[in-house]
Amino acid sequence: MKSASRLQKEDFEALSDFRYQLRRFLRFSEDAAQSEGLTPLQYLLLLHIKGFPGREWASISELAERLQAQHHGVVALVTRCVKAGLVTRTPDDRDKRLVQVRLTDLGEQYLHRLAQLHRNELQSLSGVFQVSHISAFNDRD
Repeated sequence: MKSASRLQKEDFEALSDFRYQLRRFLRFSEDAAQSEGLTPLQYLLLLHIKGFPGREWASISELAERLQAQHHGVVALVTRCVKAGLVTRTPDDRDKRLVQVRLTDLGEQYLHRLAQLHRNELQSLSGVFQVSHISAFNDRD
């Protein structure tokens, strides 16, 4: 691990700028979700279900990992989303202990609107939100 004495002013500037741009994007995301009547976590749940690699559903454990949340908290979030008509929860055909969480048509509609807004925002930030600054920081000895 790098020692703090080896950090230069530009390292702190790069970290600060990255965190600032990240927070700006996250604030945009929170506001966009709320403008659609969803919580930011509901939007993230929908996104992680649709964006799960290789299939159209995700398990509670997989969603907990993606959301970096506790299992029981994700169960409660999924329950709220089921009640809102955004997702369904069904047992897996092969392993009844496994629950598949899938988007409903309504969940898909919300997700597509919000994902389009997010993509547009990321494109507008392409000249500002430069992760490469952090890559350069990480590559230094």
